[in-house]
Amino acid sequence: MATAIPLGVLATHLDAVVEGDSAVCIDGVGTLEAAGAGQLSFLANPRYRRQLAACRAAAVLMRPDTECPADFAGARLRVADPYLAFARASRLLHPLPPLESGIHPSAIVDASAIIDRLAQVGPHAVVGAGARIGPGVAIGAGCVVGGGVSIGAGTRLHPRVVVYDGCVIGAHCILHSGAVIGADGFGLAWTGERWEHIPQTGRVVIGDHVDVGANTTIDRGALEDTVIADGVKLDNQIQIGHNCVLGEHTAVAGCVGIAGSTRIGPRCRIGGAAMISGHLEIAGGSEIAGGTAITRSIGEAGVYASVFPFMPFAQWRRNAAQLRHLDDLSRRLRALEQGVGAAGVADVSPSEPSESA
Repeated sequence: MATAIPLGVLATHLDAVVEGDSAVCIDGVGTLEAAGAGQLSFLANPRYRRQLAACRAAAVLMRPDTECPADFAGARLRVADPYLAFARASRLLHPLPPLESGIHPSAIVDASAIIDRLAQVGPHAVVGAGARIGPGVAIGAGCVVGGGVSIGAGTRLHPRVVVYDGCVIGAHCILHSGAVIGADGFGLAWTGERWEHIPQTGRVVIGDHVDVGANTTIDRGALEDTVIADGVKLDNQIQIGHNCVLGEHTAVAGCVGIAGSTRIGPRCRIGGAAMISGHLEIAGGSEIAGGTAITRSIGEAGVYASVFPFMPFAQWRRNAAQLRHLDDLSRRLRALEQGVGAAGVADVSPSEPSESA
């Protein structure tokens, strides 16, 4: 449920300057097109400035230098980064529901588990032996928390999350439904006739303020740990193989696959459906476009795109421009060859070597 906040109070939280009625109450957020009375919107991209004239939002976040049409009747909140301010305003206006601490009667909790009195364990959840659950943790309905698992303060597990034995999850994380943390990595040895499973004895260690999307899977390490550092944001349906390391504040979009023992530096951005081979190093600050296949290490931060194979973005853009004219160039080449043949020019291609050569 949304919380109503006076615009002036909201501006103080966002370090914004109000132009207009600071007493108007804001109780929700919306787009420039759909926002109505009492709602807050934002203008981050100048291309959408024309939508301000018809916008019915009570207030709009915009940069200090953005010109506002006279037709816009709402208030303006001048701020350096409208999109970031919008994200923060959304959290203020739509806080998480208060946690009702306690253990549901249908939950199964091992006697040796240590659960803080301010934590919540939902219906039919299972908490294994020796698990340690911090204050403000919410374990949703049907979750399974294995033996020896540690979960830091304020972390929320939505229904049906599974955390295998021994894994560590930091504070203030969010794990969405269907996430599986700590399943065995894809470790196999070929005997010549069949595959033999290699026991995976490492853990998954997740830092603080990490988000894990629905149905995302993070495999435990084969020997050492799989590590997801502080502030990493993972979308839905991502596969992270054993012994991977993801650096601080890296963001990974949906359907990405990261093969085992790959090390990704801090503050990387990886687009949806990108595929990253195993045992690679990705430099911190790299950006990988959606659908890109990464088959060798990236030693220098940059923007990388395409699947044939990946390359620096500027180089890919030049090559793509040439490919647009490939069919026309092929027709011209054939016409040139036919013209040369019609003129009776001798074939200058090297002859095949004779058998006696």
